[in-house]
Amino acid sequence: MPPKATESPESAEFIQLFKSIGLTQSKAAEAAKSPKSATALRDIIEKHGLVGKSLEEKQAVLLAALAVQSSKLGEPERAYTVDAILDGRLKTTDQVSAAVKYLESHTSPIDDTDFNKQCGVGFSITAKELAEKVSSFLSTSTASGWANLGVVIGGLKSTDLRWANPLELKNAVEAAFSDKFGAKEAAKPKGKEAKKDTAKSANKTGDDAAPTASTSKSVFSEGFLGRLHKPGGNPQIHPELREAHLAATGGLVYTRFPPEPNGFLHIGHSKAIFVNFGYAAYNGGKCYLRYDDTNPEAEEGKFFESILETVRWLGFEPWKITYSSDYFDKLYELAIDLIKRDKGYVCHCTGEEIFANRGGEERGPRRACVHRTRPVEESLAEFEKMKNGFYKPGEAILRMKQDLESGNTMMWDLVAYRVLTAPHHRTGDKWKIYPTYDFTHCLCDSFENISHSLCTTEFIASRESYEWLCDALEVYKPKQSEYGRLNVTGTIMSKRKIRQLVTEGHVLDWDDPRLYTLIALRRRGVPPGAILSFVSGLGVSTSATNIQATRFEQTVRQYLEGTAPRLLMVLKPLKVVLENVPEDYLIWLEKPLHPKVPELGTSKVPFTRTIYIDADDFRLQDSPDYFRLAPGKTVGLFQAPHPITCISVTKDKATGEVTELVCRLENGSNSKTIKPKAFIQWVAEHAPSGSPVRVEETRIFHQLFKSENPSAVIPDFKADINPHSLEIVKGAIVEIGFWSLAKKLYGDAKKESKARTEKALKETAEASAKSDLPSHEDDDTPKATSEQLIGKEVIRFQGLRVAYFAVDKESKLACLEEADDVEPKAKVGDVVILNRIVSLKEDSGKAA
Repeated sequence: MPPKATESPESAEFIQLFKSIGLTQSKAAEAAKSPKSATALRDIIEKHGLVGKSLEEKQAVLLAALAVQSSKLGEPERAYTVDAILDGRLKTTDQVSAAVKYLESHTSPIDDTDFNKQCGVGFSITAKELAEKVSSFLSTSTASGWANLGVVIGGLKSTDLRWANPLELKNAVEAAFSDKFGAKEAAKPKGKEAKKDTAKSANKTGDDAAPTASTSKSVFSEGFLGRLHKPGGNPQIHPELREAHLAATGGLVYTRFPPEPNGFLHIGHSKAIFVNFGYAAYNGGKCYLRYDDTNPEAEEGKFFESILETVRWLGFEPWKITYSSDYFDKLYELAIDLIKRDKGYVCHCTGEEIFANRGGEERGPRRACVHRTRPVEESLAEFEKMKNGFYKPGEAILRMKQDLESGNTMMWDLVAYRVLTAPHHRTGDKWKIYPTYDFTHCLCDSFENISHSLCTTEFIASRESYEWLCDALEVYKPKQSEYGRLNVTGTIMSKRKIRQLVTEGHVLDWDDPRLYTLIALRRRGVPPGAILSFVSGLGVSTSATNIQATRFEQTVRQYLEGTAPRLLMVLKPLKVVLENVPEDYLIWLEKPLHPKVPELGTSKVPFTRTIYIDADDFRLQDSPDYFRLAPGKTVGLFQAPHPITCISVTKDKATGEVTELVCRLENGSNSKTIKPKAFIQWVAEHAPSGSPVRVEETRIFHQLFKSENPSAVIPDFKADINPHSLEIVKGAIVEIGFWSLAKKLYGDAKKESKARTEKALKETAEASAKSDLPSHEDDDTPKATSEQLIGKEVIRFQGLRVAYFAVDKESKLACLEEADDVEPKAKVGDVVILNRIVSLKEDSGKAA
């Protein structure tokens, strides 16, 4: 063996020096290994007079960590960090790392308050506050079970909770997981099986990889959202505006989701909801739901109600619900102010004249409106006449006096107010003039102290006019940031086009499960968590996201795989009589509702002389590559005790269709045991227990359109409608475990919904009490009750080896309204209608 290397004299000298400040022999030797960091630590010791001063070991370790990390720091910044370690402000290596990162971008003089905040100095949090923050974070993550515990803890450590006591944080997360997912799962198998599972999981990439909680972490802390400015970082025309904003918000992130209540939200809106509510929650901030109700001609009460229900169904709670109409008086006053500043004028040009002045079809030179130079007093008088109803719609508008020479069309004197005679949903006939989006949006953001005005990239051009108006009126100016919108190909999301489909009878309604409105996806049975998983898995960037519907369905499929209970189901029943058992033969079988999720429980099903299998699992002509049932052939019955062998076949004399099979139960009474090569699903007939559960309709949805881009089809999108998009199967049957499962799933959802509603109402009341913004205690503000947040769609299950299904809202299930202690079973008048959520694998029967 080669001789053991000896320490150099310089290394030995370093070790002795480092031990003198409190490092142990091993840690001192480790610090001396790298000449560069060892020299840096020696300089720190000598410059701060620490030679021979035995510090606490923890402080010595922090100084050694600083020596390694501080190569890019100037001497004043490094000295500041050393002082922070010695005076006890920095207590962990995490805090030292944060300090170095902070000081690399902040030179002396250092803002002590900001430094302390960024480095967790003096961080304190109560157990209740910790639990609330963990719960809020979990609601924005896509964690689907205990397997995601580690990534959720990791995600929380990228927030200000990185400074919390690690053990207390872990305990709080485990408590939140227990509340959401029940008791902790049993430990995973060790050894070879564990390695196999790990390898299998590691090989899942791309579309096959289900998003986890870590995805949410990266969405909010990295990329587009991770690069957003800090609250107060948006420039203001006057410094006092920034100070007032920070005083009002306490330096928190404030966002808003501002839908126009003229239709039902679609899947693209789920991204906006996720981004706005999720970003605020991730940063411990607040998010408004603000209805952009400035167009009374298109608004209906049902849309207001549906929007709130949808936001809450997705798992988010608005900090406060507001309306653009809350600010009509204030907006009107600012419009007058704009005119007085000679930055607004009343115009009487027609639409054609305005278009011509903007260059017309030839995009020629722009010309100012003849009314642009009218005196301020004249515009004020004309605006008053507009307000009083003197003008009809189209006869007068208020325009902003912007920059006609700008290359941005959104600076060409946009309309601020127009005349409308329709009554408003909330203000009635009070107003004859209404502000436009371009005038309203930025000012409402300003009134509500929005720190991050997040919108999609089609509003990039609007950013200049957004900022211009705030500065023109010298009010607080939020920062608009744009991300790419979400589009799902193979469908349409235009409200106008969906309205055509509904009114012309091509679909049932706005909630037809073939559509991609969120109420349609909800009715279809898609869980809200699957939608959030889909959105977070795509990430947030400035590029538009165009995703095939099949990829969305794959995410839903993966989500349901680990969460949906499994029931025996036969879609097309074929009767089977077991000829070698008595008429009263009966065995009760207990089967798990999910083989990998024992927490979901079990169900009991009868096994009798008469059972039903799926007609597609039998054929008259056998072949070597066919493994299901055929004459003379044996198959296993899934989760049943014995296989069966087909003995004879009964056919309908008129049609030749197979109507009944006679089979032998291979229960050991024969001289030889036959081992089946395949297993098929089944359901038994047992009248005393109510088996089977008969399904009135099973609705199977295919793509509504034949192409990936219906809007491009000639003459219009309706020519692309797939005439076979809805398949209705009559007579399917399900095991009797359906009744107890339905009652449990519905009851659990109802309890959770009630608790969420009570909490939301309490928090909304508290927010209103602390805010000087408009209160809606006594008006017609929509209030989504606990009953509105759930429906029969929460009853989801996998029809074993068939597909994933949910109960349709048209079903009638008496057991859902019965007391908990009443045994659930079929009642007279019950009607079971099922919607297929997704197939078990990508549907091969796509439209041609």
